[in-house]
Amino acid sequence: MRIKSSWEECLEDNTAKIVTPDISRAKSLIETAKERISLINEINEKNCNFVFEDYYTSLLEILQSIAFKKGYNILNHICLGYFLKDVLKRDDLFIIFDDLRYKRNSLTYYGNKMDFETSKQAIKNCKRIIKALISEFEKI
Repeated sequence: MRIKSSWEECLEDNTAKIVTPDISRAKSLIETAKERISLINEINEKNCNFVFEDYYTSLLEILQSIAFKKGYNILNHICLGYFLKDVLKRDDLFIIFDDLRYKRNSLTYYGNKMDFETSKQAIKNCKRIIKALISEFEKI
């Protein structure tokens, strides 16, 4: 499997598909994301990587909810990034998202834990994107 380099490639390869907008699925996903975030109590050196994973998962759920609302089903994180960049026209958030995606992959697939300060910054960046995406969701 080769890595996609654009939103158009995601559509061509069916890793992003045009579907009928699914408003109820979109609402359910965004509520799940908000609930997950509400369960986070504190961030400390012991749990910071797990908290980051929760915020990142919530970020994905919110991105997916917007995609479903706009009539797309996106099957991977790379194409979610291109959706953010090319469909939502948020280059600013795409750059941050792609860095977060890299950090999450390093943590999940390679066991490379982040130090506390890096985790706190990554969480802060997740919160920034989440806030912008919730606003986007409400406008659609």
